[in-house]
Amino acid sequence: MAQVETVRGPVDTSALGRTLMHEHVFVLSTEILQNYGGDWWDEEERVTDAIAKLQALVERGITTVVDPTVIGLGRYIPRVQRIADAVPELNIIAATGLYTFDELPHHFEYRGPGTILEGPELMADLFIRDIREGIADTGVKAAFLKCVVEQKGLTPGVHRVVKAVAQTHRETGVPITCHTNATAQSGLLALQAFAEEGVDLTKVVIGHSGDTNDLDYLKKIMDQGAIAGMDRFGLDMYNSTADRVATIATLVQQGYADRLVLAHDASCYIDYFSGETSRQMLEAAAPNWHFNHIPDDVLPALTAAGVSDADLELMLVGNPRRYFE
Repeated sequence: MAQVETVRGPVDTSALGRTLMHEHVFVLSTEILQNYGGDWWDEEERVTDAIAKLQALVERGITTVVDPTVIGLGRYIPRVQRIADAVPELNIIAATGLYTFDELPHHFEYRGPGTILEGPELMADLFIRDIREGIADTGVKAAFLKCVVEQKGLTPGVHRVVKAVAQTHRETGVPITCHTNATAQSGLLALQAFAEEGVDLTKVVIGHSGDTNDLDYLKKIMDQGAIAGMDRFGLDMYNSTADRVATIATLVQQGYADRLVLAHDASCYIDYFSGETSRQMLEAAAPNWHFNHIPDDVLPALTAAGVSDADLELMLVGNPRRYFE
């Protein structure tokens, strides 16, 4: 029986159940939090709130959340461990990787291939350690990789991260999720770079593909074997729920249900909108950007659009399970 690592340890992939493939427990700017977070951050309040939000998700039949929070997004596993222990019915799957749209953090700029000091790829060494030994001293092992190819494309910094992710994938076999910009169609650029680095494209999710209704673009992704992440439900400023649902229904009808996964890219708390005033503005702009939108609203809408129960289970259960096997 295949297993996948979660925050509470390995589980059989058959036990993952209904899975949201791109959600964050927290997205935090660590240095801002540490220096200025006293104005808006209360650790116990935020942890309690996260437990309640994830418990509500379990009550709606979701049993796994795949969390691509990596370096650059404020990954701090001990906090997530507390929350996972309090919601034992939910699997939280952790990631390793690096989130940057352009330049590398200075920590990596001077060491590694093509740098002043040259040497082996430090990023790959760290990613591999997260997967094989665990993240920091938590004992929690990462089960997938995360990187970004955004509107700026394969800048030198981004390309180096992609290569480090590909190297780690080749050495460990773990799958990849890549944040992309659907408007710029950067998913195709990401797939080309992964293919050149020997990545198994059936083990790649092209994230945020659901921000577009361009069927030709989406099918170019999936025709290469990759999975399209329809994973920003609730962010209607990028694409409305109605259009996202219609696009998925059309792709399912055309035979692509086995290469689609669902999520919101939401979080229990994201400090890009820290403080009460910003939170109120965010909720007014994106009232459905929360974990309950898919089970409460999207799944019934997909059913009404003609998507069968079997195809819903494929997108929520079968495809995530296969991704991790």
